[in-house]
Amino acid sequence: MCGRFTLRTSATVIADQFAVFEVPPFTPRFNIAPTQSVPVIRLDPKRPEPRRELVWLRWGLIPSWAQEASIGSRLINARAETAASKPAFRTALRRRRCLVAADGFYEWQAAGRSKQAYFIHFHDDRPFAFAGLWEAWESPQHSAIETCTLLTTEPNELIRPIHDRMPVILPPEAYRSWLDPAIQDPRQLMPLIASYASDAMEAYPVGGLVNSPAHDTPQCIDRIGQLFS
Repeated sequence: MCGRFTLRTSATVIADQFAVFEVPPFTPRFNIAPTQSVPVIRLDPKRPEPRRELVWLRWGLIPSWAQEASIGSRLINARAETAASKPAFRTALRRRRCLVAADGFYEWQAAGRSKQAYFIHFHDDRPFAFAGLWEAWESPQHSAIETCTLLTTEPNELIRPIHDRMPVILPPEAYRSWLDPAIQDPRQLMPLIASYASDAMEAYPVGGLVNSPAHDTPQCIDRIGQLFS
């Protein structure tokens, strides 16, 4: 699974990377956690012509048919292999796909009775996109909440010793297809949902600060030991 990630890249670089017209400045984040707002790039659903927008959605997908919002905390990830058949994700996979902007993420490796956190990012620390799905849900009080989830897949060679899953990272050349509303057949999307090659990435252990979402400081990504690359 993917339960924490970072976004330290400037708004200007994010706008350029994802071809978004405008990205308001935001505070760098070092420990983004479920139920918090995350940066999502999608096609603006209010415009008749396709145009990308960046919006901040709550992390943890609430299906449109859900009776209460609490289900979202259990749906922060969707397994790419089964998303097309799961009631919580299948409609969003066909019609409401998005890119979730990030520049690093954390995974935890079991170490006896405890777990060791690792920070994973590209060697050049460039931003990238998780493959995401989004939904709109209306509460019984008629307030609208837009939420999202991250797709996960089998780990690559770098992450396999750390964890048995990793988030789906899309290469830039796949952004257009992933967002294309004309593609609704999940079989056409499967080639995009793959483990990202490990040769461009590195992983290194970090301290226990990241274990609490209350901590969101640069020290969360401080290296404490040998890296994997």
